[in-house]
Amino acid sequence: MFVLGHLVEAMAALIHLVLNIYIWILIARAIISWVSPDPFNPIVRFLYRVTEPVLRPVRNALPLQGLGLDLSPMIVLLIIYVLDRFLVSSLLDVAAGLR
Repeated sequence: MFVLGHLVEAMAALIHLVLNIYIWILIARAIISWVSPDPFNPIVRFLYRVTEPVLRPVRNALPLQGLGLDLSPMIVLLIIYVLDRFLVSSLLDVAAGLR
């Protein structure tokens, strides 16, 4: 059980790390969208390819499409933050119980 507790704790740390990296990718995407980026730049293409599958459904669900203001990155950041707080803390509680 001791090893399983550490495994669950390592999974929680990995999930936390991946979510934080994705948060920074979303922030970079939002900053890039403020300027006219070169659509053929490999970094811009990577940012769009990684974030668009998550942002598109949120953007389509928001009623603010016609205003020219894209709040989908903010909504996704809030969802990731809640998911990080809930999932990681729950996994850490499970890991503590297994030790």
